[in-house]
Amino acid sequence: MNKINTPLDLNVIKSLKAGQELLLSGTIYTARDQAHKKLIEAIKAGKSLPIELKSAVIYYCGPTKTPKGNVIGACGPTTSSRMDEFTPLLLAKGLKSMIGKGDRSKEVKAGIKKYKGVYFVTYAGCGALLARCVKKSKLIAYSDLGPEAILKLEVKDFPLIVAIDANGGSIYA
Repeated sequence: MNKINTPLDLNVIKSLKAGQELLLSGTIYTARDQAHKKLIEAIKAGKSLPIELKSAVIYYCGPTKTPKGNVIGACGPTTSSRMDEFTPLLLAKGLKSMIGKGDRSKEVKAGIKKYKGVYFVTYAGCGALLARCVKKSKLIAYSDLGPEAILKLEVKDFPLIVAIDANGGSIYA
């Protein structure tokens, strides 16, 4: 299985093909529905964002409460289509990589192809197992959202499948 590291540069993104299995190491950010809504509101208001979109990998995840002695609670993927209304603008503003589960809208697929991004899926129902790949976790923004706050995660060998590649190839086609 190929290993890749963040930040993902454009050459790496362009080399990925739908269906390819990978292990990702580096920094990723959690963000779900409400965090996406706040990011979009900030963009539309001309405010700065709590993360740099250009190099970010956003993981659609809302971790469970962290058990004592652990870095994070279970952290499985959220259904990605819930972020579809927000994703085209984030792609236009520089976002290149997302992790979640399930298919994406035609608008998001078009945006991924247009802006040369990549959409990964990871294994649903395995949140406790995926948590073992998280080596550090830090609150970055929107603490008022509880588990939907943006967290910065340092991951090691986080398992992914390329679901939609930069050329529009898709495991859902």
